[in-house]
Amino acid sequence: MNLLIEKSKKKLTQLNAKSKRYLYNQIDWTQKLIIIKGYRGAGKTTMVLQKLSESNDKSIYLSLDDFYFETNRLIEVVQKLYKMGYRVFALDEVHRYNWWSKDIKQLYDDYEDINIIATGSSILDIKKGNADLSRRAVLYTLHGMSFREFINFKHNRDFKEIKLYDIIEKHHQLSSDISEQFNFQKTFDEYLEFGVFPFYFESKETYRQKLEETLNLVIDSDITPFEELKYSTVRTMKKLLYVISQSVPFKPNINKLAQKLDTTRNTVLLLLDHLYQAQILNLLKTDTKGISYLQKPEKIYLHNTNLIHLFSAGKANIGNIRETFFFNQLNATQHVVAPKYGDFLVNNQYIFEVGGPSKTNDQIRGLPDAYLALDIKNGNNNRIPLWLFGMLY
Repeated sequence: MNLLIEKSKKKLTQLNAKSKRYLYNQIDWTQKLIIIKGYRGAGKTTMVLQKLSESNDKSIYLSLDDFYFETNRLIEVVQKLYKMGYRVFALDEVHRYNWWSKDIKQLYDDYEDINIIATGSSILDIKKGNADLSRRAVLYTLHGMSFREFINFKHNRDFKEIKLYDIIEKHHQLSSDISEQFNFQKTFDEYLEFGVFPFYFESKETYRQKLEETLNLVIDSDITPFEELKYSTVRTMKKLLYVISQSVPFKPNINKLAQKLDTTRNTVLLLLDHLYQAQILNLLKTDTKGISYLQKPEKIYLHNTNLIHLFSAGKANIGNIRETFFFNQLNATQHVVAPKYGDFLVNNQYIFEVGGPSKTNDQIRGLPDAYLALDIKNGNNNRIPLWLFGMLY
């Protein structure tokens, strides 16, 4: 027990991050049970430690992938800590602990005056596990850094989030005002290749290596045990990811994919869903409401542009990068589906065609609320700078 307390104190002592991720101020920290999902390396642990450092109540950080929890139940640990005066419990890596949902439910029901802040992988489903926490927990998802956050952290700026409506209506003025305040093109190019995860600021030189290591960890240590996948299924998943990565955006023929991977159609769809839930892929579908994983996506994208550069070995396709950036930034806060015309339909209202500076209106001509999201510095009319959509969150 004392060792856990010492580890928590050490974690808080080593905390040196001053800047806070966008989600920090959106969370209602007064809630009794908060669950924060997100990709490895997105900054969940740092954000929780920042909150503990500001807490007036006696608090402790517990990582549930600690060997201690291999032979000790969380519920018993909290009982002892509660008697010692602890009231705020930050539980990290909960998906790595077999009894996470059952123990958290029990603690929630047994103690009226405690706060639990739990973090876990993007794959975490609070309706699954040994107990359904959906009626008890307030759930948040931490996405990778937006372009706005990257600018703020790198250049010590304080650009605020811009609503989609304002980007559409005021993009000519906004793009001019913002882009003149720093080396815009260099910063945008750097973000597309290196800027999605905060560990960029630890070392740019090792970023790609760490990104690859993180990707393997998500598959081997998060998805595999949580979904109880067999070794052969994991190998199929990795083959599927590689096939898709070589031709994104990928317009899938599920039956052909299944034949190529020597598996069933439903298995391919299930693996695609696992990779989507884990924030490795983004699936563009015709609708996202009330559907199961069995609905074939219209297009498959890698989740973010940094992954494109990781897989492309210096040969990344610029058109793919542009579409992936747009989908990634919009999908974090908006409802994005595949339209009949154009590339993306947002919030069932706005149609966007993504492209380079020479892109014309031909594919969206005559359509209401249709816009071009173009790789340009400043906008005019319905030609909106692509990078400006990175200011949404």
